[in-house]
Amino acid sequence: MAIPLAVVAVSFAAIFVRLSDSHPISISFHRMLFSTLVLSIFVPNYLEDFKRITNKGWFVLLSAGFFLAAHMGLWVASLDYTTVASSVVLVTSHPLLVAWISSHYLGEKTSKRAYLSIILALGGITIMAVTDYKFSEWGLFGDFLALLSMIAVTGYIIRGRQMRKKLSVIPYVFTVYGFSTLFLGVFSLFFSTSFKIYPIREYLLFIALALIPTMLGHTVYNWALKHVKTRVASVSLLGEPIGASILAFLILNEVPPNLTILGAIIALIGIFLCEKYG
Repeated sequence: MAIPLAVVAVSFAAIFVRLSDSHPISISFHRMLFSTLVLSIFVPNYLEDFKRITNKGWFVLLSAGFFLAAHMGLWVASLDYTTVASSVVLVTSHPLLVAWISSHYLGEKTSKRAYLSIILALGGITIMAVTDYKFSEWGLFGDFLALLSMIAVTGYIIRGRQMRKKLSVIPYVFTVYGFSTLFLGVFSLFFSTSFKIYPIREYLLFIALALIPTMLGHTVYNWALKHVKTRVASVSLLGEPIGASILAFLILNEVPPNLTILGAIIALIGIFLCEKYG
């Protein structure tokens, strides 16, 4: 149940971002900041875990925080230039890259059936992307940002897999989210947007982003990393484009074309088969 819950929760992220009028870096900064503050409530119960982190472990956590910050900033920025479906589809096209890295560096064997299942799932979301693709200069720029975000989230997933075998979920996410907040704070210095006072509506959206797609989405997902193979957790998040498209239809009145629905069905089949043969 953990992975499906995470998929549903992260599907709300694009909707909340689209509803916000703030700068992408500011949205990402506040999302991570409020998430870190919520997690700080539980930190006193895990002080011994922090003491056991080695210098190498702190570096891995720092790098995971950097990758997460880059992912958040780039992905939120991409939504200013391209559609929800295109952005989310491109960001969640990381499973093949994750599978290759995890099989070569983490010792996780990837069966031919698992690869075929991943390809099938990617084929489904490709159909979704093509139907929503816009041939324009800014649309292409948004897609480029989403692809960079995909590379960043791949680094975040791989680094997270390394530390989640050694560290409980609360110390892990608190530290990574904290480092991510710091990096985004530094990025914010170049835009002068994150540290101004926003209307209450914006803060409500920031908090919603922290509680739903981050705490119930990314945090639950990080918990699952310790209990499932990297590629299984990664490919399961291919359900996000489907959930985001449905929510975009219900909330933003974005009507998905018939081919988008077909692609969603194919992607779900690929996800199911990957979990079965992974």
